[in-house]
Amino acid sequence: MIDPIARLPVSVPVKAVFYMLGAVVSFALMAIAGRTLATNLDTFEIMTFRSLFGILLVLGFAWSAGTLQQINTQKMGLHLTRNLCHFFGQNLWFYAILFIPLAQMFTFEFTTPLWVAIGAPLFLKEKLTAARAFAAIAGFAGIVLVAKPDFSSLDFALVAACLCALGFAGATLATKKLTITQTTTCILFWLTVMQAVFGLVCAGFDSDITLPTGTDILWVMLVGVCGLVAHFCITSALGIAPATLVTPLEFTRLPLVAAIGFVLYDEQIGLSVIVGALIVLAANLVNVRAEQKILSRFT
Repeated sequence: MIDPIARLPVSVPVKAVFYMLGAVVSFALMAIAGRTLATNLDTFEIMTFRSLFGILLVLGFAWSAGTLQQINTQKMGLHLTRNLCHFFGQNLWFYAILFIPLAQMFTFEFTTPLWVAIGAPLFLKEKLTAARAFAAIAGFAGIVLVAKPDFSSLDFALVAACLCALGFAGATLATKKLTITQTTTCILFWLTVMQAVFGLVCAGFDSDITLPTGTDILWVMLVGVCGLVAHFCITSALGIAPATLVTPLEFTRLPLVAAIGFVLYDEQIGLSVIVGALIVLAANLVNVRAEQKILSRFT
């Protein structure tokens, strides 16, 4: 059986890299905004206002691009699965970044590629090549070297950080399946609508929803913009390249968030950060080069 990536142009891995770089920057900015907002709003409120603002953005961009007609009600079960997984993971992510260092948080989140690598052959029929397995394992090893997570005293924030990776992996696998028949506009529309509903239900469960005021409104808007840009980039990357290639590219987020943690939150950077970052970069370069070689044999 020919691997799905073999039917794509040789330039696809490079395009996927640029899309994922956009996602990396967006997620880093969202971490800053999320940590700031979490002092005044709970995670469900953040998700609610971010999604409500996101609906306006998606409809505005879709109208300007002439893609409103692409929104449909097909594959609603898969949309629901994708957004439940993401809502679960994103809420845990927003909670965890408030209580643990960013580098440690991203250590746990970056187990996502390992779960995707395990799930992709089962759900997406993608081959787990040696290069893809190396990128996931080596990248994760580099992240562990950077963050040095302490498992001696587990608390809910650490558990949340661990579990968010499972939610993101499920969302990634569902997104990849959706890109076969659904457009980016349609996926992002149902992302914002469904998660706005989930957020309103959860935030209003205690009949007490705090509205953002002052600068919090700007932070909510930043979370909304960065969240949509990140999902647009990831969805676009998954639409042209296998999940096992796209997901390990998120490892490049770590050097950036480590620097942010040092500058903004006085989270120290040591030699292990540099060495770990180099391992992450090397793993991804090996993976991209391997994918290009596979494509060159079939084009």
